[in-house]
Amino acid sequence: MTNGKGRILTIASGKGGTGKTFLAANLGTALTLLGKRVVVVDADIGMADLGLYLGLEKSPITLHEVLAGEATIEQAMYDGPAGCKIVPSGLSLSGFSRANPQKLKGVAEDLTRTFDFVILDCGPGLSKESTVPLAVADDVIIVVNPDLSSLADSLRIKMMCEAVDTQIRGVVVNRSGLSKAELAPREVGSMLGLSILVDIPDDDEVRKSANLKVPVIMKNKNSPAAAAQTKLAQQLAGSEAKEEIVEEISKVKKENSKKGGKFRLFGK
Repeated sequence: MTNGKGRILTIASGKGGTGKTFLAANLGTALTLLGKRVVVVDADIGMADLGLYLGLEKSPITLHEVLAGEATIEQAMYDGPAGCKIVPSGLSLSGFSRANPQKLKGVAEDLTRTFDFVILDCGPGLSKESTVPLAVADDVIIVVNPDLSSLADSLRIKMMCEAVDTQIRGVVVNRSGLSKAELAPREVGSMLGLSILVDIPDDDEVRKSANLKVPVIMKNKNSPAAAAQTKLAQQLAGSEAKEEIVEEISKVKKENSKKGGKFRLFGK
């Protein structure tokens, strides 16, 4: 689908609250640490959680302005964790009303000329705003919680991907281990008829990192959730386990320490 050499990867879910934005931000960071050029775009132009998650909610120019024809994509791009680029969406209703979701296709395809991975954080459910990120993707990853409600909503996303002829790379089961009554990953995969890419366990480090507005993979690389993100990034990058991801985190911390002693992950 892309005009350039990069790939468009859409992170989707059938309902809100599954951890879709968490996955988009951490996966983008993990791929960057593996040496890939990555940009994460908040394609959920109605709710705009990515900027809030990464502390970019006050960004003066966002995807809203780009989709309204008022700014370029470069003007809406900010430095994110470990060098990953972030394009947040705005929080204002006026910006949302001016944004044209149909322009996202051209924006995403243009970004593939510069980046190895263009990750779209898609809005939950089925709407006009969420259909475009699904249709433009080279691959879709569906984020599911291990319960029947999340599973039922994910089936609708699967059907939409089939309707627009978009390939589904697989499923990420997020927040597993919370309940003895939850579905096992193999059951989720069997019921959806899709492969399970990774199972991300419920992890207190995720909540702690979210409060700090820092991806868990940067806060605690050894946490279960961070390890699962690294595993997924390696699958997508087609690489074996690399020590560079650990070395790069240490490098970023040292550089930030020299700039004032604080662990700052963002340059803009």
